[in-house]
Amino acid sequence: MFGWTIIRRTMSSCLLPNVPLCRNFARLAQPSKSSLLSSLSTSVSNPFSGNFCRRSRCSVPSAMGDKAISSIGNVSDPDYVSYLTQREAAEVDEILMGPLGFSVDQLMELAGLSVATSIAEVYRANEYSRVLAICGPGNNGGDGLVAVRHLYHFGYKPMVCYPKRTSKPLYTDLVTQLESLSVPFVSVDDLPVDLANEFDILIDAMFGFSFHGKPRPPFDDLIQKMVSLHHNDGVHQKPSVIVSVDIPSGWHVEEGDVDGDGIRPDMLVSLTAPKLCAKKFSGAHHFLGGRFVPPPISEKFKLQLPPYPGTSMCVRIGKPPAVDISALRENYISPEFLEDQVEANPIDQFHKWFEDAISAGLREPNAMALSTAGKDGKPSSRMVLLKGVDERGFAWYTNYESRKGHEISDNPQAALLFYWDDLNRQVRVEGPVEKVSEEESDKYFHSRPRGSQIGAIVSKQSSVVPGRHVLHQEYKELEDKFSNGSLIPKPKHWGGYRLKPKSIEFWQGQESRLHDRLLYSQREADGRQVWDIVRLAP
Repeated sequence: MFGWTIIRRTMSSCLLPNVPLCRNFARLAQPSKSSLLSSLSTSVSNPFSGNFCRRSRCSVPSAMGDKAISSIGNVSDPDYVSYLTQREAAEVDEILMGPLGFSVDQLMELAGLSVATSIAEVYRANEYSRVLAICGPGNNGGDGLVAVRHLYHFGYKPMVCYPKRTSKPLYTDLVTQLESLSVPFVSVDDLPVDLANEFDILIDAMFGFSFHGKPRPPFDDLIQKMVSLHHNDGVHQKPSVIVSVDIPSGWHVEEGDVDGDGIRPDMLVSLTAPKLCAKKFSGAHHFLGGRFVPPPISEKFKLQLPPYPGTSMCVRIGKPPAVDISALRENYISPEFLEDQVEANPIDQFHKWFEDAISAGLREPNAMALSTAGKDGKPSSRMVLLKGVDERGFAWYTNYESRKGHEISDNPQAALLFYWDDLNRQVRVEGPVEKVSEEESDKYFHSRPRGSQIGAIVSKQSSVVPGRHVLHQEYKELEDKFSNGSLIPKPKHWGGYRLKPKSIEFWQGQESRLHDRLLYSQREADGRQVWDIVRLAP
């Protein structure tokens, strides 16, 4: 039997003392309005007083505490989430559009955006581009129309079936907006018998929580068209998915699919808070949208809702479905990357791609995997941040006494990998490594935030520490020592490295795994260094 030993090593990241990494939900139980407002103002004045999250898709609550949480449990667990009755849902809307000053078009815009972002979280436009939104005559239908507009701008190809249009300006304006985008409207009679032949996603935006009774024509037939998709799942290689807005149409708002023969959506996007029928939802993806619930409503209805991550307009309720790892794959769609389009110098080509990554709004486009190996030949990799690139090479800064520092000292060769997922691009760089000058290291060190400078002194990177409290204590001592604003000296063991590239490969993902790979290799010709470009098989 093998046993595992767990040790804590110091890291190179900036250390923030006394910053809690998760909220104590128990302390937020049944908050009063005054306590919520007090907590909110505290979070604004001290950004490190609560949880923080750097990535918009993480599951950590934001420091602002977007929703009131009144249980100790995991608020992403369906068992801990609040569910509204039909009466409560109506009362929430009345309060929002009454004393709290929201207008119906504001709520509809936020709801529709939530639906669109929920869809985009799961069903990518390059695989599920063909969308049909079936919209009813009320607010639920309006949410669907708004969602279609956003999906169009997200790169989908939506169509709308809107059989019972209303003459109210709010709805006619939404139709005008879609018509200006050339979004097609299709009549019920023109819909195909089998919707799965023509559409990848079907948005059920017919009826909301205020509906009761039996659906009337033509919606009864439209619901049956969606129901029939379940019986044809084995017929199509990739069956259509159904996304219901707030309530699966035809369901009882509290009791769910009473007769057992209604729509079974693959995704449910609950708005404001889930309705009771959502407990009967058995599809793969349950999202909450409508990021506008203020503390007075959370308090009045004692809502337990998951906090929205980062800047997202939706949040998942419950765990994502289990997946077969071997089945996870992307079919990349990218412009061709051809030899006659690239720069003669790979550093110039890297600058072009790096600027593309910045323009695309990618998070930390300068993040790169650094791979090294010591005398024993055993490789190791970690993520570091690029801090400079020019004809001399690619520079980063770290602790010279870390594992990577020792490996570079023993074997001054390394490889870098940049991965820009949203652009379907990778860049691989290989070559010898040397330290940058002490002057460069000192200049960069003092350009960093003072907290990062102190963190570099505290962290004896890759060495074993007895616990995080030790790091906090040392950090606090140094913070007090330099509280007068005096210059913080750069540690001698801290500085920069530069990799001088001998080869750089640019990789562009393409359909059917026929990726573009252009490799620049350096060689000497007539006493000078030149770059050769060849295409590699994917």
